[in-house]
Amino acid sequence: MPANTAQAFWVLAPGQGALREEALPPAGDTDVRVRTRYSAISRGTERLVFDGRIPASEHVRMRAPFQQGDFPGPVKYGYASVGVVEQGPAHLLDRNVFCLYPHQDRYVVPADAVLPLPEGLPVERAVLAANMETAINGLWDAGPGIGNRIAVIGAGVVGALIAYLCARIPGTEVQLIDIAPQRAELADTLGIPFCTPENAAGENDLVIHASGTPQGLRSGLRLAGQEATLVEMSWFGQQEVSLPLGEAFHARRLTLRSSQVGTVAPGHRARWDHRRRLALALDLLRDERLDALIDGESNFQDLPVSMPRVLSGSADVLCHRVRY
Repeated sequence: MPANTAQAFWVLAPGQGALREEALPPAGDTDVRVRTRYSAISRGTERLVFDGRIPASEHVRMRAPFQQGDFPGPVKYGYASVGVVEQGPAHLLDRNVFCLYPHQDRYVVPADAVLPLPEGLPVERAVLAANMETAINGLWDAGPGIGNRIAVIGAGVVGALIAYLCARIPGTEVQLIDIAPQRAELADTLGIPFCTPENAAGENDLVIHASGTPQGLRSGLRLAGQEATLVEMSWFGQQEVSLPLGEAFHARRLTLRSSQVGTVAPGHRARWDHRRRLALALDLLRDERLDALIDGESNFQDLPVSMPRVLSGSADVLCHRVRY
């Protein structure tokens, strides 16, 4: 394919995607042209996008940094791309970089939109950067402390990364909770105790919910201790969620707090920006145990077929990597 053209994956209509060829703009003096090596499917958000379930009220707020088109479609969406700089400033030329870009085999962006991978981080694992950034922001919102008893509900990619980070805080007692017993192997690889909701210990100082299900959120309320905080990491799109707030919620003085990666957590906003936060995410990925979070891979050319399969409700998928 000529250097001035590219192929990109577009959601044409709910449940239907295709590759489209498009022209690449010339790279200016302050731009880079990137040849993609890998991208990753962010299963939670991209499933809502692919199914056309982004609420109308969120069409503007939910735009990805380099999205084209509008919800519900046609739209080019995604934010986990790793590639090599083919053209750009000398300090970036031939460097492997991460960019919050949709699924596309080549693209041109401003040079400050990419971050070079730190030494020791393989390109194959770097696709987890956006998920790690979400986990970091969630923990900034949650504020875990030394010695806390912490329950993380949902052993998907974000939940597992949150539990992994919490377990590195001295003295914490962390449990990673999921309805799928097979996720125990992942937890063991990451060095985190695992349990199902039925066996989970209560009276937690902090509960972080990342299962994407109303049942998981209700379990979080049950597992929270007196005056504890429950941080909601899942985003339900158009789905309404009913909670038992008429039971012991008020008597136990629980706090239910939302977290969303689109803005830097308030406690860090004065000193951190998105770029610094993403650089931290890349640095924290330099642990080979995190390769266990990537459990599938397919070719970019097959994405119109593999995307519906990966995003189906019955699929037991962690992070699916796309190879270019």
